Amino acid sequence: MQDGGVNLSPRAALAGVAAAGVAIGVAEIVAVLTGPLSSPLLAVGGVVVDTVPGPVKDVGIAVFGTHDKTALIVGTVILLCGYAALLGVVAVRSRAAAFAGVALFGVIGVTAAVTRHDAGFTAALPSIVAMLVAALALYYLVRLAVTADPAPAAPGGDDGRPVDRAGTEENRRRFLLALGGAAAVAVVGGFGGRFLTSRRAVTAARDAVVLPEPLRPAPAIPAGAQVRGAVPYVTSNSDFYRIDTALYPPQIDPATWELRIHGMVRNPITLTWEQLLRRPMVQRYVTLACVSNEVGGDLIGNALWLGTPIKDLLDEAQPLPDADQVVQRSADGWTCGSPTAVLRDGRDALLAIGMNGRPLPVSHGFPARMVVPGLYGYVSACKWITEIELTRFADFDAYWVPRGWSAQGPIKTQSRIDTPRDGAGRKAGAVTVAGVAWAQHRGIRWVEVQIDGGPWARATLAPAVSTDTWVQWSYVWQATPGEHFVRVRAADGDGAVQTGAPAPPEPDGATGWHSVQVTVD
Repeated sequence: MQDGGVNLSPRAALAGVAAAGVAIGVAEIVAVLTGPLSSPLLAVGGVVVDTVPGPVKDVGIAVFGTHDKTALIVGTVILLCGYAALLGVVAVRSRAAAFAGVALFGVIGVTAAVTRHDAGFTAALPSIVAMLVAALALYYLVRLAVTADPAPAAPGGDDGRPVDRAGTEENRRRFLLALGGAAAVAVVGGFGGRFLTSRRAVTAARDAVVLPEPLRPAPAIPAGAQVRGAVPYVTSNSDFYRIDTALYPPQIDPATWELRIHGMVRNPITLTWEQLLRRPMVQRYVTLACVSNEVGGDLIGNALWLGTPIKDLLDEAQPLPDADQVVQRSADGWTCGSPTAVLRDGRDALLAIGMNGRPLPVSHGFPARMVVPGLYGYVSACKWITEIELTRFADFDAYWVPRGWSAQGPIKTQSRIDTPRDGAGRKAGAVTVAGVAWAQHRGIRWVEVQIDGGPWARATLAPAVSTDTWVQWSYVWQATPGEHFVRVRAADGDGAVQTGAPAPPEPDGATGWHSVQVTVD
């Protein structure tokens, strides 16, 4: 249809998008009552996260880093808008076909919601309500879009009746007002639902937590541990990387939290929050790293953790001799598996409740998570932990193993140049090259820097708290004018030199030497 040369389709498409926005906004409000993961956007997004191939995940993290979840939600919204716009155009010619498309949207949302971990029958409610709201809104908005066009006065051709221009203008105003109202509902519902969910969540409970004093405080950070030009030795909670599969962090009230330790054990244990707080606490600096970290990447951080030794808990549970895997389960169903021997070899593997002197942030696992020096997070660092099961690697594959990742993930020796940055410019003369190196639980014996493929030169190592944290280093380079290529390598505490062979993160961590190009004037 035409109206003064303007096609009806854009208005119909806008009607479809507005209807979808209203539906999603209302669904977010309903999800306040049924749980945030029952939201159609989060439920469908969760299915995507769980089914996306490993290489696609790697690309997402490489491109978006810690904003990968935001990118997924934005991408889902864009796809939904395109689908809704198409339904709006279809609805002009066939309401039945459009409503069938809306029903498909609802079925996808319901299926995704009810298949989430621990989903009850109420998880389907937001998607069902969204489907009904979308159908009603689409019918109303498309009807307004059509009446805002003068041509419908003569279906099938001009019947000679005069066009009611005044009525058409009024209908256009009504259509625009309806679009504005729909946008308001979408925005208020969407953001209001998220806000109400967060207010109903664990913010107040977390603020009320008083962390117990550690029986074994952390050693003091030695003087000189921080090198100028390197990242802070201790990573703040706000800057600490977050890579996990949760689009919305589980909201767990510590008053209802429990940890079950069961499986191949002689003495199953169920631990409540109050019981956990009464256990002996240890405070330790530990550097955690993500297996998805590229060479030179920033998916690594060092923090002060407070927790109870996991070895003590396992000793109390008394694992059976052939229970070689400790499977950890999150509140959202995610799993990881750590070697039982590693968790009992004396390292400071903790069931942590504190991070840098504060209760764990919700996004980092509140009320409790695992911290294991020397293992990548995907096999050890379970956030929002609610269950520990002793089993065997031969009997159970944790979340990432069927997706192509190694069942065991010891951290590889790595080093990184923090200054100068790649592509940076410097003046000729003394230039400080600095960065960090890590080989958690083995420590770093030395770091070497190479300029333009020349001989390797030893850098100066700063002192570190322990072998479980990264080490900062520096090297003074007498730079000459021109383009220069700088790279770094390290050796762990056993003297094993970091490999220079490049390899991607999958299946058990990236390898290679980090390098930067520097222009010297």
